[in-house]
Amino acid sequence: MYMIKTPKARRAALSQFPAVVLPAQEAAQGRYDDVDVAIVMESTYPYLKGGVSAVVHDIVTHNQDLTYGIIHIAWDSDAPQEDLYDVPENVLWVRPVYLSMQEHRHDFMAVSSKDLGMTPVQRRALAHRVFDALYALSERREVEPLWELIDEGFNERTRTYPLWALLGTREFMEVLSERMPQLGMSLADSFWTLRNFLSLAYALLSETMPRARVYHAHTTGYASLLGAAAARDHNTSFLLTEHNLYVRDTVNTLLDRNMALSITSEDYRTFDVTPEHRAWMAWWIEMGHFCYPSAALITYLYPTAITEAARLGTDIDKAVVVPNAMVIEEFDEKYRARLAAREHLVQQGSDHTWNLVYIARIVPIKGLLDLLSSLDLLRRHGFPHLHLDVLGPTEHVPEYYEACLAKIESLGLQDHVTIRGTVNVRDMLDQFDLLVLPSYNEGQPIVVLEAMAAGIPTVGSDVGGMRQLVKDGLATVDGRTIGPCGELVVAGDVEQMADSIRAVIGDMDLYAEYADNARTRVQEFFQMHEIMSSYNEIYRTVGDITDMHNLATTELDHLAPVEAK
Repeated sequence: MYMIKTPKARRAALSQFPAVVLPAQEAAQGRYDDVDVAIVMESTYPYLKGGVSAVVHDIVTHNQDLTYGIIHIAWDSDAPQEDLYDVPENVLWVRPVYLSMQEHRHDFMAVSSKDLGMTPVQRRALAHRVFDALYALSERREVEPLWELIDEGFNERTRTYPLWALLGTREFMEVLSERMPQLGMSLADSFWTLRNFLSLAYALLSETMPRARVYHAHTTGYASLLGAAAARDHNTSFLLTEHNLYVRDTVNTLLDRNMALSITSEDYRTFDVTPEHRAWMAWWIEMGHFCYPSAALITYLYPTAITEAARLGTDIDKAVVVPNAMVIEEFDEKYRARLAAREHLVQQGSDHTWNLVYIARIVPIKGLLDLLSSLDLLRRHGFPHLHLDVLGPTEHVPEYYEACLAKIESLGLQDHVTIRGTVNVRDMLDQFDLLVLPSYNEGQPIVVLEAMAAGIPTVGSDVGGMRQLVKDGLATVDGRTIGPCGELVVAGDVEQMADSIRAVIGDMDLYAEYADNARTRVQEFFQMHEIMSSYNEIYRTVGDITDMHNLATTELDHLAPVEAK
């Protein structure tokens, strides 16, 4: 294993390898070369578009001196396998990992208790060890007992018995009834729930991953578990990036809660939920507790995410801030067009039709139904010259899309709203005066950074990293403070959204100030070359297992809001 440090050396090394090998070919060839960084993702790059995929593509394209592999976790082999990004040559392979037991039925389902090679006494002792390890994690945050079982019973290179075969034994059922009555389930339901958990663990942990100097997981959960295990298996390093708080979002989705609500480590013990939901909450929360200690470093997009993650068990001493970024020069033409549009806007005065844009999937979490209500309020309160363009996929939740169409018709907004579906957003940015983002949950939206680079203000929900992007004053290295570039509202508050839109478009001086600040904030704090340089430094530092304290301290100071300094 090596690090390629110069473009000449990189080209020489890459000439030894064919173009990136995608899953269908790779399954037949069974070949994966060592890489500097293996990026571990769930159902995203390079087969699905989206914010996280875009970030990963930026990482691999802007760090050409490193070689990459992609470990792509999907449900089964019917998942998309078309490369939508034209992955660059320094991505040497994409390695699929499937969660569905239908992909593993010959290995997972075919074993029997005989394959353990143990006596009844030994099987009972092993069952107790399983529950001892689970309690060590949940009660004392001790991870080694569980790692020992993974090494003995899952890891392809080290296992001495198939741990999953224990499920089919009488001893396991007897110990289950003794050790886990607090689940509040019948014995059968307890068994099938634990079987689900064990099958997912098998899918992630039973095969040896290609070797990398750094395994970089882009979510907690399955990607984190696989990345931590692969790094442990190869005695290399595990890096975790939490673009959003995966555990919080997964639990809120499970419970059908408002996505803006926080989750803490203890909630699965105290929430009034069904026994099945409690078990799944424990699964996700304790998986975070299990994986966090393995990370050499944990990166977050914005400072307040660290505070919230601490309530889920992260180690704040390992936490650094590495935000998303833009290549600002790519927006120069759109920015010049927006400057000209602002002059025209001033000339038109009250006759100007304000062009608002919503850029997101049409799904409940993004809040389009709320925005339509806000638009109706604005129209009824004397702002008739408004038009909303809706840019984004419509097919993800068809019933929600239909509800939006019905609301447009019922409110008589047909002349004020145009749904364009999936389009090239960057090509259209100069057409819009204001970005509106009524989401219930966000990390650090790429679309907001794109709008900012083009000099477009934002009115959005105060969720995730929106405050850092839009509202907090940010201090430059030379002592200047860059003010806000828009307004933030409480998610779901349609009246506050309407009032904030009215405040921005009703005051041309304020609008111009926000537009100027938007561009300046990207120039000063979210430049692609600076952020990608941070990733490169992190990879090299983590890969060499050097001291992380100074790096963490430096990065945490970057992009902190002025009032927190």
